[in-house]
Amino acid sequence: MNEQANPIVIRDSSPSDVAAIQRIYAHHVQNGTASFEEVAPSADTISTRRQSILDAGAPYIVAELNGEVHGFAYAGSFRPRSAYRHTVEDSIYVDPQATGNGIGSKLLSTLIERCTELGYRQMVAVIGGAQNAASITLHQRQGFVQAGYLKSTGFKFGAWVDTVFMQRALGAGDDSLPD
Repeated sequence: MNEQANPIVIRDSSPSDVAAIQRIYAHHVQNGTASFEEVAPSADTISTRRQSILDAGAPYIVAELNGEVHGFAYAGSFRPRSAYRHTVEDSIYVDPQATGNGIGSKLLSTLIERCTELGYRQMVAVIGGAQNAASITLHQRQGFVQAGYLKSTGFKFGAWVDTVFMQRALGAGDDSLPD
């Protein structure tokens, strides 16, 4: 698709985006291993989760193509313990009808920029399924490297699913102490 004719707009999410976010996420829950959820959450649950991310001061963004939301991404706490406070985990989902337009790449690069500006030092991707080549490649292109591999940690659609951990430094990474 010609990106100039159909520019992708990345913006902060709003409450009015929740229905589109829920629809996109529900597709991935019901049809893939990107999420280890097995039942798609309701729009109310998505709204609560979104607000939780925002209340923590982290970014929750959407991608528009032709004025419609076709992807979303957010960064959340990697783990709840305080020593992890400089590390975030990214989540990115793209409408299956809009793949191949660069939406995932623009979402991830924007998320990296925003998290760097917020002072985070590491970003981790927890990818469901070693066969999830699209997500692994997307992250590799943005400077992530594989940091771990957990065999058969999920069970979905009647099969064991592996988990791939990828990581990249943000800003100064671990070259200096955080502020």
